[in-house]
Formats: sequence, structure tokens, C-alpha cells
Amino acid sequence: MAKEEPGIKRSVLFVCSANQCRSPMAMIMFNDLVARRNAQSEKWRIESAGIWAISGYSATDFANRTLMDMDLDLNTHRSQPLTESLLDEFKLILCMENEQVNFLKQNFPDSKEKVFLLSEMAGENKDIYDPAGYSLDAYKDTAKEIHSFLEKGFPKISKLLE
Repeated sequence: MAKEEPGIKRSVLFVCSANQCRSPMAMIMFNDLVARRNAQSEKWRIESAGIWAISGYSATDFANRTLMDMDLDLNTHRSQPLTESLLDEFKLILCMENEQVNFLKQNFPDSKEKVFLLSEMAGENKDIYDPAGYSLDAYKDTAKEIHSFLEKGFPKISKLLE
């Protein structure tokens, strides 16, 4: 069970590989979505981490540019590795790929009930592929896909956090 922080009712951790592209983009987009929907003015904790992340790296240039084009700011993001203690702090863990879901469920069995694929929140079972090393257009396509899953999945995410 997630450790409760005073005043925080809902907590979501987005997970990818290096915590420099997909999960930070999802984190910032979801923060924006919560703010736009006013989410009953409840306090949310929304963060991201990477299974293979090294602490302190910024998001990739293309991730920054992609979100800048959406009027969102990713400049202050710094990568953080996924740890068992970090998993314990969140009520919901949303991964970008099935492989990441399987890894978490196998290696962190105490958290398996709260680990899902992000696309599952929108009623799908689809990996969101890593755009690292590809073009700016690949990042924009990934961001559109993440945004769509977040928009469609917001009701289910909210329900899972009740």
C-alpha cells in the first residue's frame, strides 16, 4: 500500500526505461491534464522514473522541444531510477511497455497489484515505443500517443485512485 503523504490523496508514477523521454513527457502532460480538469482540487503527486535510469539527467532535447511546442515545460526534469521505496510511495504505477510491467511485477511483487500499462487506462494493450535516437517527428508522434492515452484514460486513472 502506498505511503500516505499529508494532503495527497492521489499519486501516480510513470515509468519507462531511462526516464528521459516517455515517462517525463507523460508526467508533465498528466500534470497539465489534472490542472485543466481541476480534479476536484485534490492534491496529486505525479512523478516519473526509469527502470534503467541514472540519477540527474535532463530530458532529451527532442522531448523538451516536443513539450515546448505543446506549451509545456520539461526543462527542470531530472531522471531518477526506479527503486522499491519509490514504488511504495505511489498508489498507481503506469508503464510505457508490457516488458516494463512484467519486469516490475516479477522484481517488485509487493507492488504488482498497482502496476499497469498506460494504454490499459484507455482500454488498449499497446506499447508506447521509445523515440530515443529517432527524429523530432518520432517524439511528436509518441507525445500524441501518450496524450491520447492520458485523455481517454483519465476516468479510469481517477477511479483506480479512489
